Amino acid sequence: MDGTVLVADDDRTIRTVLTQALTRAGCKVHATSSLTTLMRWVGEGKGDVVITDVMMPDGNGLEMLPKISEDRPGLPVIVISAQNTIMTAIQAAEAEAYDYLPKPFDLPDLMKRTGKALEQKRRAPALAPTDGERPDELPLVGRTPAMQALYRLVARVMNTDLPVLISGESGTGKSLIAREIHDFSDRRTLPFLVVNAADLSDLEGPVRVLAKAKGGTILFDEIGDIGDEIQARIVRMIDNPGDQSPRFMATTQSNLNDAMEKGTVRQDLYYRLNGATLHVPSLRERVDDIPLLVEHFLAKAEREGAPTRVFSKDSMEMLRAYSWPGNVRQLENAVRRLVLTARADEIIRTEAEAVLGAQPQVGPLLGGEDTEKLSAAVARHLRRYFDLHGNMLPPAGLYTRILREIELPLIEIALDATGGNQAKCADLLGINRNTLRKKITDLDIQVTRRRKLM
Repeated sequence: MDGTVLVADDDRTIRTVLTQALTRAGCKVHATSSLTTLMRWVGEGKGDVVITDVMMPDGNGLEMLPKISEDRPGLPVIVISAQNTIMTAIQAAEAEAYDYLPKPFDLPDLMKRTGKALEQKRRAPALAPTDGERPDELPLVGRTPAMQALYRLVARVMNTDLPVLISGESGTGKSLIAREIHDFSDRRTLPFLVVNAADLSDLEGPVRVLAKAKGGTILFDEIGDIGDEIQARIVRMIDNPGDQSPRFMATTQSNLNDAMEKGTVRQDLYYRLNGATLHVPSLRERVDDIPLLVEHFLAKAEREGAPTRVFSKDSMEMLRAYSWPGNVRQLENAVRRLVLTARADEIIRTEAEAVLGAQPQVGPLLGGEDTEKLSAAVARHLRRYFDLHGNMLPPAGLYTRILREIELPLIEIALDATGGNQAKCADLLGINRNTLRKKITDLDIQVTRRRKLM
């Protein structure tokens, strides 16, 4: 890489790591913990690329982007942030950031993106300016790769006219995603209409719906549950939207590819709605987001007048181990109930067990079967992972990341099954005991010895 990179972050470790990595790659680096200094450098004409944090001691990095764009049109700005919400990704896109990465970021990935920015030295297409007030917080929070990939896709499709098909289990927030795409799009001042089969039950239904939409957004709720006759009306409605053509979106819990093959969903409807596909992961697919979501729901309850609560370590472990068939909606309801019923400030495991009850049977994931082989399940999730990146490839190093994702739970479960006995665990896995010890260290696995009752 060849060029000068301006780095602004109040974390000294991050400044040091980025400075060393970029210098080794051949770049000149100016690093600071101050937005004021960064803006002075930009004004002086320094730098070919900017890498900036959002929350800085002397201001908000996102709020500086319009000024950077005004002073230095075409200067790429890569935003990094520990505020891992969909709001940050959307605000970064609206502020015309070249790219956005959540913390903790993958250093090789950031280096790759910086290299592209240095080569291109151009911004992504400008998005429409923001009008009116917007909520300060959104319940769509998460720092897992699946959620961050979803955020980036939302930011990319929100100001296009492509139809959007949103899949996911009940309670994952499909309708909320659709609403946010509308609220942050160029159509934000126009109506957002949720339509179900009853709204289209008579011949005049499509005309009424189009009249109400007035060129805004129409969301077909659970399109897979709508009958063939009404599906045909939707096709005609999409083909002949009138003078004020709205944007069409749809949600589904079912696998529409399978439904199309079975004949329960029309091919013409599927292909008209499948302009951009977004999958909202289940809570089981993003367990590491559970503490973040719990923190959000506790803070929300406190703002609404509920007492301050925290979860004990044991109770949080139980939440992470639970299957959550009702997903985020079920988690929010459970947290609300525990906030009100807990006997002390700290919510303990027995209280969580009393609210959640027995572990329910986990059903198959979207499009899966009860008899599905492990290889088929892995292949399906990998396809979904690639789909979430749209036309872009995932970050480099995929092979190592996937193996680590499989290796970590395999070793943890094997250790649990053998009561923490590493000799038995190594024998069970068929690997050398020293190899197991090294993997336990490398993967930062906590080993607890206990007597295993068989």
